[in-house]
Amino acid sequence: MTASKTVIYDTIAEGFHALSDPIRIQVLELLRSQELRVCEICQYLEITQSKLSFHLKTLKEVGLVRTRHEGRGIYYSLNLPQFIVLEQ
Repeated sequence: MTASKTVIYDTIAEGFHALSDPIRIQVLELLRSQELRVCEICQYLEITQSKLSFHLKTLKEVGLVRTRHEGRGIYYSLNLPQFIVLEQ
């Protein structure tokens, strides 16, 4: 097995591991229709910001979400190309 295939397999495994938590699935479902700030996601899911931050960090580390800074706010959205990698 080549080193590049190992990296791809690791990326896929990490992506599916990130999808194994119900809260992260709910976050992704919310982001399907629009980008949202952390406070908005917290309100929808009725969880604390500290708990959500852990899940957003996990999703961002595997590339499933991306961030955009605007003023003091951070907006989260889906990183659709990464979902294509997992789908393939």
